[in-house]
Amino acid sequence: MKGKRDPTARSGQVFSDTLRLTPHASRRPATVQVAVGLIVQDGRYLIARRKADVHLGGLWEFPGGKREAEEALEDCLRRELREELGIEVTQPVFHRVLRHEYPEKSVELHFFRCSIRAGQVRALDCQELRWVAPEELGRFEFPAADQALIEELLAES
Repeated sequence: MKGKRDPTARSGQVFSDTLRLTPHASRRPATVQVAVGLIVQDGRYLIARRKADVHLGGLWEFPGGKREAEEALEDCLRRELREELGIEVTQPVFHRVLRHEYPEKSVELHFFRCSIRAGQVRALDCQELRWVAPEELGRFEFPAADQALIEELLAES
């Protein structure tokens, strides 16, 4: 694709009307921050299967979602659990942070422990839900970003 000649560029460099790449430009998007709920009931964790048509579709995860600009992580978790599962939760208690680099993006997962305060769990924005004992977590396929947490929970069981 031909672009226009940039009069300030070194010899041979061109730019397009919509995007200008420089030798130091980063193509990696900002890290995606995600609030994740470790919801336990009767000794079992709630996990959700991602819809097939989304990033990492078909894999299992602990419920949660992306933080919006200027949103506190705890508020993000409450909002996501309300939207995706139809539940209200107790005050989220920080557990740990995991960072992972996928080829297409970086994620920072903020895990919080909480329990259901109101509502019935429903799969509103996921393919399927299950309550599983910690020792059963290894039977489900989770994204690579969750593996350190899965190992921790298995070791605790």
